[in-house]
Amino acid sequence: MKGSKKISTLNLILIIQLVVMIVLSVALTATITRSTKKNAIEHMQTITDERAHIILNYVENAEKTLTYYSKAEQVTNLLSDPDNADYIAKAQSFTEDYSKSVDNIEGLWIGSWETKCLAHTNPKTVGMVTRPKEKVPEKLKELQDAMLEAGDGVYNIGMILSPATSKQIVSMYKAVYDANGKPIGFVGLGIYTDQLINTLNSLSIKGIENSSYSMVNIKDGRYVFNDDAELIDKPAENSRIQDLCKKYSGVKTSEDGDFEYKKSGKKYVSIYSYIPQYGWLLMLDDTRKEVYSLTYSLRVYMIIFAVVIIGLVLVFGIINKKQEKVSQKLASTIVKNNKTKESLYTAMFKDVLTDVSNRISFSMDVDEMKAKDSKAQYFAMFNIAEFSQVNSKLGNDTGDWLLVRTVEVLKQNFKGNKIYRTGSDEFIVIVDASSTSKDDFMKRVNETYRSLSAKQTTPVGKHTFKFKAAAVKKSKDFNTSVVAVLKDMINNFNGSVNYEEIDHN
Repeated sequence: MKGSKKISTLNLILIIQLVVMIVLSVALTATITRSTKKNAIEHMQTITDERAHIILNYVENAEKTLTYYSKAEQVTNLLSDPDNADYIAKAQSFTEDYSKSVDNIEGLWIGSWETKCLAHTNPKTVGMVTRPKEKVPEKLKELQDAMLEAGDGVYNIGMILSPATSKQIVSMYKAVYDANGKPIGFVGLGIYTDQLINTLNSLSIKGIENSSYSMVNIKDGRYVFNDDAELIDKPAENSRIQDLCKKYSGVKTSEDGDFEYKKSGKKYVSIYSYIPQYGWLLMLDDTRKEVYSLTYSLRVYMIIFAVVIIGLVLVFGIINKKQEKVSQKLASTIVKNNKTKESLYTAMFKDVLTDVSNRISFSMDVDEMKAKDSKAQYFAMFNIAEFSQVNSKLGNDTGDWLLVRTVEVLKQNFKGNKIYRTGSDEFIVIVDASSTSKDDFMKRVNETYRSLSAKQTTPVGKHTFKFKAAAVKKSKDFNTSVVAVLKDMINNFNGSVNYEEIDHN
């Protein structure tokens, strides 16, 4: 009787141990799975938002190109006196010369208020009327009203298939006014989207190499671009996309999010970023299997881990003399688990190529500054101008070399300071304002800019690379909007490093 009681007690202890370990394993697996999924979505969202910013910059730069063109003397003179032969010749010559400096141009032209072509990059179209009043009065009025509504700004039609070339372009118009504010004509510009799409496709994303981009215009729910060229300008059939088009109709602020859908028997995850300036919805899609590959691997690992733990508990109950050996195995497993977590941490917060902190780490550090109400900080951004051309002309290996070299120079000039790679071609340095003066800080920034812009001895010979730089000081309300301020300054870079103090009382 006594022996049976002892066996029963032991069995009860083993059952309790098994139940506890199973519950803990299930709970730990669920927690890690949720956390890993969340991190995967946030990583893709950051990438999508960055790509949306690239698209926005591409279109805004085209608008600036058209605005500068519209203010040229040759343009205003011709529209003021369209029958003047001298003005016609000068405007045509200026249009052809100006267009040579515009990348990926489809067409640049000057039109009368009644849409008669007065000068064009393609001289054969001069004299044509694109919207004859007697034939399409409603189309003419629609264009005129849209340009007037834009005022001194640009009326951007968006991405369309060009009637002339049947290729996708960004099409835009800008009205030109006389001294009394009366419209006397307009200028038009078409920019091919090929380079933009190639730029997006060339930016590889670690972990989701099979992802694809697509974008729809929420006004009509049609694809602006898609990996499948036949779907361009076709309505999106995905019901979730249709719902988002309705949701964001009339919305004037940037939004982002994610959804899942099924196509051809496969499950997909779609991360989107809404660009309100043009009513475009950019989406980054990949299979659920690839997006959550780390989650699935962790889940399998945790299941194996749970089985191992259960096995160890059983062995411990059966062979009590081997308890010490089993404990050592368990400790070893825990060490491996911690190393796995450390590897995951490094992958999430470090840039693998340059071994500096990444954008996610930057966001977290800035949030921590805000939480601690940190003292004033200097922020310096260094941008590799035309980085995509470096990869295309000199090769990706040279591009990687340039990224590593940039970090080496930053570390030399900003020893002990935090360096981040916040984009494919941009880096940010944070310096505590209490540790140095503004003059010393700007001296280091300018020395860094000069070093980076000097001729470099690369694996493929000596080359000079273009860089842009900007610096700001911020004393309160820390958040990642400082990146947007620096990027705006970078976009307006004129050869010398600008400095601003961006706090407002």
